[in-house]
Amino acid sequence: MEGTEIPETFVKETGYTKDLETLMANAILEERETSGQAANATEKQKELEKWKRTLSGINEQNDLLRREIQALKAKCEAKNAKCGEFAQSFQLKRDIPEKKMKCTHLENIENEDDCMNISCLFHITPKIPFRLNQGEALITFEQESVAQELIKKHSHTVQMENEKIRLQALPVTLETGVVFELHSKISQRNLHVSNIPDLNIPEEWMRDKLELHFCQTKLGGGVQKVAYDSRSQMALITFAEPLDANDIAWFGPYSFHTSGWTLSFLVSPVTQSHLEQFQIFSGISKKTILLTGIKVEGEDEESVEDLIVIHFQKASNGGGEVESIKYASKGNQIAYFENYADDVI
Repeated sequence: MEGTEIPETFVKETGYTKDLETLMANAILEERETSGQAANATEKQKELEKWKRTLSGINEQNDLLRREIQALKAKCEAKNAKCGEFAQSFQLKRDIPEKKMKCTHLENIENEDDCMNISCLFHITPKIPFRLNQGEALITFEQESVAQELIKKHSHTVQMENEKIRLQALPVTLETGVVFELHSKISQRNLHVSNIPDLNIPEEWMRDKLELHFCQTKLGGGVQKVAYDSRSQMALITFAEPLDANDIAWFGPYSFHTSGWTLSFLVSPVTQSHLEQFQIFSGISKKTILLTGIKVEGEDEESVEDLIVIHFQKASNGGGEVESIKYASKGNQIAYFENYADDVI
């Protein structure tokens, strides 16, 4: 076939065929790419939907947790408020009354340290308040059995000056009260100094100035030691000998002059205190009852109290000896219970 010429028409057809095959191949590739892209888009859409569902679940869990947190916060606030009420009810602030003391004899002290302190013991029994409304009375009997029987009977008819009234006898529920012993020791060799101003001088210099000042007071046979802390602005003065009780009572604001400065500070005794025999009481009074329904016009409190006492002192009315009575004729009043530790059920 060498030397044979290919017809021009055949060459052209062959070129067209190759172009057509190329076009078809390109179309197939484009179709495959389009199909792949669609598949990828579908996969991405499915993945996106999956993440949306996951995110929705997380948001629901977060909402649930937020609600739980709010509920716990509300419970916590309620408990804190209750704790605040308890703390307020147990808060004690009483002024200890002044007492005159007389030393009658000396005792042999085995421990020398006991001579360095003044020991005090206080039996603390705070009063318990009770709200008495208008037309009510509290009556206390000598015998517990009398009060309890009158409560069981509940309804009582009492003769007043111009009429008979019907009363109801109810138990008296007391608020929580406490009884405890306060033991205190007051040092006879130490004094506490506070609110010492900062003079921007070395601590050693300040200790010397404090020592010099308290030596000049001629207390306790002179100063044995001075412990000073510039950060807390406080000092502890230790004397060589025990101080007199009157000297210990010498405390409060004090000023002295040194090196052109006027120092002002507070002097106070050094005390150690602790509680013993701490007991909490709550319950119902054994000997006191609450009388309600007292509606009397034109009679003063004292007359009403006398007539009620006369009625409840009679054995025929189930009564007995009366220790005390308190009647509220106008408005609300507050009655206080003392020595209640042995008078609660």
